[in-house]
Amino acid sequence: MKRDAIVVLDFGSQYTQLIARRIREQQVYCEIEPYTIPIADIEKMAPKGIILSGGPASVYEDDSPKIDAEFLKLGIPVLGICYGMQLIAFLLKGGKVHPASEREYGNAQLQVSSTNTEPLFAGLSSEVTAWMSHGDRIDRLPDGFHTIAQTSNSPIAAMVNSDQTVYGLQFHPEVEHTRDSDKILYNFVRKICGCEANWTMDTFITEAITHIRATVKDERVLCAVSGGVDSMVLATLLHEAIGDASVSVFVDNGLLRHNEVEQVLATSKTLGLNLEFVDATDSFLNALEGVVNPEQKRKIIGAQFIETFRAKVKQLGPCRFLAQGTLYPDVIESVSTKGPSATIKTHHNVGGLPPDMPFDLIEPFRELFKDEVRAVGAELKIPSHVLGRHPFPGPGLAVRILSEVTPEQLEVLRLADAIFINEIKNAGLYDDIWQALAVLLPVKSVGVMGDERTYENAIALRAVTSSDAMTADWARIPNDVLAKISTRIINEVQGINRVVYDISSKPPSTIEWE
Repeated sequence: MKRDAIVVLDFGSQYTQLIARRIREQQVYCEIEPYTIPIADIEKMAPKGIILSGGPASVYEDDSPKIDAEFLKLGIPVLGICYGMQLIAFLLKGGKVHPASEREYGNAQLQVSSTNTEPLFAGLSSEVTAWMSHGDRIDRLPDGFHTIAQTSNSPIAAMVNSDQTVYGLQFHPEVEHTRDSDKILYNFVRKICGCEANWTMDTFITEAITHIRATVKDERVLCAVSGGVDSMVLATLLHEAIGDASVSVFVDNGLLRHNEVEQVLATSKTLGLNLEFVDATDSFLNALEGVVNPEQKRKIIGAQFIETFRAKVKQLGPCRFLAQGTLYPDVIESVSTKGPSATIKTHHNVGGLPPDMPFDLIEPFRELFKDEVRAVGAELKIPSHVLGRHPFPGPGLAVRILSEVTPEQLEVLRLADAIFINEIKNAGLYDDIWQALAVLLPVKSVGVMGDERTYENAIALRAVTSSDAMTADWARIPNDVLAKISTRIINEVQGINRVVYDISSKPPSTIEWE
C-alpha cells in the first residue's frame, strides 16, 4: 500500500462498505479486509488507521467473530464502531459487555463530554443526534479507557484510551442519520491518523486502467452493456484502457424498459463504443415461462446471459474475459464476500452466475457505490443525461412482475413505468429521486369503469431518495402529481384499475420489491 490508507476489518455489518465510502469522501484511500486477516498482513500494509466494523453477533457468544488483542497494540489508531467497540471492551482487561435491558435502535441523543479536549469530537456540539442499532452495551470500561459520550440507554456510548489512540463508538458515524457524521470520521482519518487527501476518482481511473491492461494483456474482453449507468461507464472505461479489444455486447432480453433498445444504441454511438447487439427476447422469455420465485428468476436470467455471451463469442472469436458493471450494493445483498454479513437477495450478475461460467470476470466497480461510478463517468466525459439515469436491476422487469413473466404483463408494466417516469420528469422531480419504478402486483381488485364492473390488476409505484442505496426514504411526490400519474395509468394502460404508492423506507424494506 503506497498511499496513506485506512483498513476496515469487516465483522458482518451491512454498513461496512459505507464506512469505506465515507472515508473515500475525505479523499483518503480505504479498503475492507475480513476480520480473519493475519496481523502480519496488516503490518505489511502499514495502514494509517484501523476501523473495526459493526456486526450482528454478540461478543460474548463462543462463535462470534473476534480478532487477536494484538491488533490493538500495533501503535496504529483504532476506531471500533458498535460491535467493534464492544469487541475492544471484550478483548481488553477490565471491560465488560452484557445484553442491554432495552435494545437501542434509531435516533438517540448523544451527550458529548469532551468536544474541546477530545480530537475525535472536535467541532461538534455537546448534544448530537446519533444512529444506534444494538442490543448489547458496555457496562464496564477496559483499563485505561474513559467515557467521552453517553445516551440515556448507553452510559458508555463512546470511549477512548488516549495513550494508545484506541477509540470506540456505540453509534454509527457512517450513516447519514448521525448528525455531523462526516466531522467524526474526518477527525479520525485526517487529524488522528494523519492521512493525506490524495485519493480521487481521477486516481481510481488511472489505477483501474493500469490494472485492466495488466490483467487483459493482448486478450479481448466482452463487456456486458445494459444501457444503465454502470455498464455504460464501464464500457467507456474499457474502451479508454484497451480500445477495440473491448467488445460491448448489448442483449435485448425482452425485460427492458420502454424504448430502451433505441436509447442504448443511440448512446453507444455517441460514446464511440464498439457495440454488438443481440435480440435474445424469445430465449429469455421461454426460459422464464412458468417461473414465479424471484431467486429462481435471477439464476435463470444470469445463466441465460452467459449462454447468450457464449454463443456470441462463437461468432466473434475467442474472448477470455467478461466485464460487468457490478457494484457493491449488488455484492453485499447477494453474497458474504469479506465478512459474515447476511445475504439479502441474489443478484443475477453476482450470486446468479452459473458455476461453469466460461469467462474470467473483470469487475472494476465491484467495491464502488453508484454515486462514485457517476463521478468516474463525469471524469470520462460521459454526458450528464446518461449518468443521471435511475438505477435499473440487471434482471430487468422480471423482478418487478411479482408472478410469472409473460409478454402481456411485460407490456402492461412497461407502459405504466413509462408514464410514471415521464410524469416525474415533467414535474421536475426526476433528478431529486434516486430511483423510481412501477411494480405489477399479483392481485386483482374490483373497480368501476364506464359504469361497468371491472376486475383487473393493481400497479404499485415506488420512488425513493438516497445517496448510496444502502439506506433510502420514500420520496414525497406531491399529491397532484401522483393523482395525474394514477389517472394516466388507469386510463391508458389496459388491464389496470388501481394504483398504489409505496411509503416504506430502507430499512426495513428494500428498494426493489423482489
